[in-house]
Amino acid sequence: MTGPTNRPPRRSALLRTTTVVGAAVPLCLAGWFGWQAVSHDAPAGATTAAGTAVASAAPGAAPPSTATAATPEGTPTATPPATPSAAPTATPGAGSTTTPTAGATASTALTGRTILLDPGHNPGNSSHTTEINRQVDIGNARKECDTTGTETDAGYTEADYTLDVSRRARAILTARGATVVFTQDGDRPWGPCIDERARAAADAHADVALSVHGDGGPASGSGFHVIMPAKVVAGKADNSAIVEPSHRLGLLLRERFHAATGEPFADYIAENGLDTRSDLGGLNLSTVPKVFIECGNMRNPADAKRMTDPQWRQKAAEGIADALTAYLTSRG
Repeated sequence: MTGPTNRPPRRSALLRTTTVVGAAVPLCLAGWFGWQAVSHDAPAGATTAAGTAVASAAPGAAPPSTATAATPEGTPTATPPATPSAAPTATPGAGSTTTPTAGATASTALTGRTILLDPGHNPGNSSHTTEINRQVDIGNARKECDTTGTETDAGYTEADYTLDVSRRARAILTARGATVVFTQDGDRPWGPCIDERARAAADAHADVALSVHGDGGPASGSGFHVIMPAKVVAGKADNSAIVEPSHRLGLLLRERFHAATGEPFADYIAENGLDTRSDLGGLNLSTVPKVFIECGNMRNPADAKRMTDPQWRQKAAEGIADALTAYLTSRG
């Protein structure tokens, strides 16, 4: 429907009358009232800015009652109802009274947000031991630039795991509107060093950062855990401002990762899936809220079986993406 035309009505039409609110008025005026009740270019069945469904019934039909706009399932924060106005305008993107699905709103949930994902280690680190063994300053100590990471008994490396899960999470987050930046994407021969990884989030003006890992614990232990920063003010490190928001992120990550994957909390380290540490340069030196996740113990046969399964890795990525989305769309 494109709105009324400019052709003058036939004379016979002007002589017809109809009843509007109990009064006899010319049919042309009844049509004008009906037209004014809807937006000039709102299609039949659309919802106006005032939240009133546009009727597609014949002229003269009683106007529909005002309805509250439906809130899409899964939307992190409620959308306030529109304020009625004397001359409503069409709502951008309106055109259906059907309640949008969660997928329909996913593309805008993180619009304007930047996320730093840090895939732990690098597949090429093992060929550059001199470079990664170089000591770097983490504020309260000096540590190796990076390490090779762990692997399963069958040889599936932590570096390959972290890249795969991070790429899957990036796809989900990008679909929700976020800008996702990586510290490395398998596009460099080794590294980066842990101090460079910590700086990357600030350099990207990121809202939040997350480092993805797989643990190399005792083979008898299983489960995942989240590592949060302890307050460190020493040397070049001062992460005071990020400790509290990082803790909030850590709690969300524990909850959403467990829900998505069914992976239990680690039974060999941490407490109820949470650990707080002051010896990790990636947390000590970060100026952006950041946590690590050890998605499972790659030395444990049961965990290794899950972590080498692409379908499980997709669930892991979903849990990570859901936690970041919840963090960025809810108030602390």
